[in-house]
Formats: sequence, structure tokens, C-alpha cells
Amino acid sequence: NFITGVRAINEFCLKSSDLDQLRKIKRRSPHDDTETFTVYLRSDVEAKSLEVWGSPEALARERKRRKEAEIKYRESEYRPRSSAAAMFFKGPGKVVMVAICINGLNFFFKLLAWVYTGSASMFSEAIHSLADTCNQALLALGISQSARTPDPSHPYGFTNMRYIASLISGVGIFMMGAGLSWYHGIIGLLNPHPIESLLWPLPLTILSNYFDVVSATLLVAINEIRRSARAKGLSFYQYVVQSHDPSTNVVLLEDAAAVLSVAIAATCMGLTSLTGNPYYDSVGSLGVGTLLGSVSAFLIYTNTEALLGRSIQPERLQRLTELLESDAVVRAIHDVKATDLGMSKVRFKAEVDFDGRVVTRSYLEKQDIEQLLQEIQQVKNLEELEAFMLKHGENIIDTLGAEVDRLEKDLKQRNPDVRHVDLEIL
Repeated sequence: NFITGVRAINEFCLKSSDLDQLRKIKRRSPHDDTETFTVYLRSDVEAKSLEVWGSPEALARERKRRKEAEIKYRESEYRPRSSAAAMFFKGPGKVVMVAICINGLNFFFKLLAWVYTGSASMFSEAIHSLADTCNQALLALGISQSARTPDPSHPYGFTNMRYIASLISGVGIFMMGAGLSWYHGIIGLLNPHPIESLLWPLPLTILSNYFDVVSATLLVAINEIRRSARAKGLSFYQYVVQSHDPSTNVVLLEDAAAVLSVAIAATCMGLTSLTGNPYYDSVGSLGVGTLLGSVSAFLIYTNTEALLGRSIQPERLQRLTELLESDAVVRAIHDVKATDLGMSKVRFKAEVDFDGRVVTRSYLEKQDIEQLLQEIQQVKNLEELEAFMLKHGENIIDTLGAEVDRLEKDLKQRNPDVRHVDLEIL
């Protein structure tokens, strides 16, 4: 029967001045730190809206117009801002951009070496660098998209875009890197042919320089993961396996695979150069393909697990549960779920059985008991009794709502990773 001023203005397309002449009723706020607030009779507000707009149809048209304007504003507001570019100058964004630049140059020089020698291993390495460059460009897109502000269609935001980009990257590594390397290695075994150029210093020099450069990029990724893992209180291994930062994970694993594949390619090319047997080179291509396939399988598995919405660690879930159960207003909690949304964001959900006596006592402590007693003594008939019970019953429900808000606020303050809390009242 009652409606606040803000809702009256929004729902019935009124101005604040339109409410000045309406009857005002003071209501007690359920929050301790908030004073009483003013509400209006819904029937008065509805009558005023018809007086202002002339008819229900005109009011409906105005509501539709305002809704369309709001949607248009939100669409423009939720577009990625240019300030998101700052993400690429620190943290995972910086690691990805460094990797893109280095792998792009590596692909160019490896391609020249392959054209010069015709080596299957060098071809695999060139394809490897191309795959890395494309995948890391995809990671950069994922980082950029993950910075978008949540909208009505995606209320929990776009942080999972990093996991999606990393998953596609894993598939890309398998198809472009492992697939082509296996294909080239098998063709080399089935149709062996001598290497066209026996002047090996150029490709070996390129591989040596590539090893040094990729090792530097790998070190950047390792330092970033160490720093982030230390901040979360996790070991390096746990941080990587649980895929807390998918973008840096991809760079780490791709560069680790690159360092190992360089060693494989250089060894097999050296053996081919010394013995003149092209089979060593083809085996090297198969070895690089197998290495990339393993990295791809790991990335696909870890990112799929993250996207499915896995639970947080049992120890953290237990701490959240104990925090709720230790509150005097909570009798018991059931069906507790805490889902890792990715990128240090957790959604917590629980069904809470509140102690009605504690809630009611909390309400009564804020009331004048003598005045309540006088109100009870003045009740003479069923109508007055119903009015008394409706008044205080609604206030108790408001108090219960304030307790829910307090518990949710407490959980978020003590656990910054918990961004979304859903407490259902039993």
C-alpha cells in the first residue's frame, strides 16, 4: 500500500514537485544508522500520475520511452573504455604484450631459416611461434573484454572472457602447433629427403638467440605468477594448476614449451647435420608436436574446469561457514555453495535459518516498551488488533532484512574475494 518517493518518481514518471501535495507518512528505517523516511500511499501516487499524464496509455508510452533511453545509456556506458589500455602496462597484460612482440619477431626469423634450410624441425618452430603470436593476441583481446562493466544481461561481469580466450588459445595450440608439427614430421618420415642446405650456422644461431629471448619472456611470466601466488598465499604449483590467472598461465606454458622445443629442434638438426640422416629432423618435428599437444591438453582442462564454476578450497568455505554460524541471529545454515567466478571473485550462497526470537528481541530493544504496552491496552476489537500486529510485524520483517544486509556486508568486508553474497531465508 505504500511506496517511497524515489520509486514513485521512477515507476510513475513523476517529478519531485508532483509529490509535494500528497499525503506523507513517516516510517521507521530498519537500519540503526538511518533516520525515519517518508512514504506515500500508492493510491495517491497512481491518481497523481493519471492527473499528470492524462491516461494510462500516455503513462505507458512515457515508461517505454524512458526504458529505451536507459538501455541506450547503459549500452554506451558498458563499452570498454580507453582507460582499459592501462591494463597492458602492468600485471598479466604486460606479460602478454611482451610475449606478442617477441614471438612475432621470432616467427619472422624462423620462417627465414626454414626457407633457407628446408628443415622440418625449423618449420615446426616457425609454426610454433606463429601459433604463440596468434594465441597471445587472443589473450590480449580476452583481457580487454574482461575489463567491461557488468550489464543487465551479464550481472556478474565479463571476467570469464580471460578463461574463454585461454581455452580457445589451447585449442589453437593443438590445431596450429601440434597438428602441423605432427603432419610435417610424418610426411618427413614417409618421404625423407636430404636437407637442401648444409650451411647450418644461420638456423642454429637463430635458435640460440630465440632460446635466450624466450627464456627472458619466461622469466617475466614466472615472476608475475610468483608475485600473484604469494599475494594469495598459494604455492607456485597451486596457482598454475588452479588457473587463477589464465592469461599469464598460457604465456608461461607456451614459453616453457618453446624453450624445450628449441632444445629438441637444435638437437635433431645437429644430428641430421652430423649424420646426414633426415629422419632425426622429422623425429624432432614429432617431438615438438607432442610437447605442444601436452601443453594444449593442460590448458583446455584447466580452463574448462574454471568455466564450469568449481568450488573454492574447503578451508576457505569452512571459514565462511563458521563466520555465519557464529552470529547470534543465525540458528543454522544449509545448502552452502561458494563458486569461484575467476580472477579473485567468489560468489557465496547459503540458506539461513534465522532465530526469530533473537530478531524480535533486536527489534524490541529499539522500542519504547511502555509505549508498546499502552498500545496493547488500547486494543478494543479485532480490527485494532490486526492493525497493531500488521504494524509491528512489518517492522520485524524490516529488522530481519537489516540483519541479512549486515551479514552480507560482514562477509564481504572480512573476505574481499567474496563479491556476491546470496542469503536465502528459511
